[in-house]
Amino acid sequence: MRFAFIFILSFLFIGCATKEPIVSQSATILIKTPTMKFYDKGFITSYDNYTQIQIYSAGQTVLDLMLYTNRICKSTFECENSKSFNEKFLHTSYKDDFLKELFEKDEKSIVHRDKKNSILIKIKKD
Repeated sequence: MRFAFIFILSFLFIGCATKEPIVSQSATILIKTPTMKFYDKGFITSYDNYTQIQIYSAGQTVLDLMLYTNRICKSTFECENSKSFNEKFLHTSYKDDFLKELFEKDEKSIVHRDKKNSILIKIKKD
């Protein structure tokens, strides 16, 4: 009985431990697609297995995405595979990990312009 209590207690502490970011960087982010429009300051935070994108407007979070290799999760804990996210918000021609790779680029200024599909993504890292 005591062993089970210690096991459960240690599981709770380990399971609730926050992950430390590898890199966190402020940025000005513009995402303009036919179904999504965001332009403001935010943060790009890299963790071991995902990248988090947060955009703020007037001190409120307006976009919070966790970009994994094969899925994208919103702040509401709703996850969907990257392919269906791209179909809804970008275009079917984009590869599954397109957004993750774009936000993980090591450049200060990133511009992705797709006139054919009316998509513009600009990232200016501070």
